Amino acid sequence: MIRIITESTEQTERLGKLIGSLLNSGDIICLDGDLGAGKTTLTKSIVKGLGVDEYVTSPTFTIVNEYEGKVHVNHFDVYRISDVDEMYDIGYDEYMDSESVNIIEWSSIIKEILPEDRIEINIERLEKDNKRKFNINSIGERYKDLVEELKKYEDTSNRKFL
Repeated sequence: MIRIITESTEQTERLGKLIGSLLNSGDIICLDGDLGAGKTTLTKSIVKGLGVDEYVTSPTFTIVNEYEGKVHVNHFDVYRISDVDEMYDIGYDEYMDSESVNIIEWSSIIKEILPEDRIEINIERLEKDNKRKFNINSIGERYKDLVEELKKYEDTSNRKFL
């Protein structure tokens, strides 16, 4: 696991664009953190890093929004899911088996059905301002290179993401 600290919304957006630029077809990003931690801000930036020019909104009530960029992107917000069976009702298996990049906000709610290979990002608010800590973990072998690339930006000796 690596840890990256951002001190502003702009730094968080740069981190998201960097992550997006490193993703490939079929990649799965799982985001967790408290309300207001920055999951949607990070998602919007990841999607921009994937070349999407559309306005990105959180699909809180629709569960999934789809976007076209250098690859197809599915953006899930499962905050309102009460049972994992609801995910299967919207075609969850087809989404996960596709060549799309899948970004899942509140992924811990559906942890039992998440694919074995994924990137997990837990976001914490550190202070009242826009300072955030991103704990990034590669689950499975698929994302080791991506996480290695992000290690260049890891918070060591109080070095912050630029």
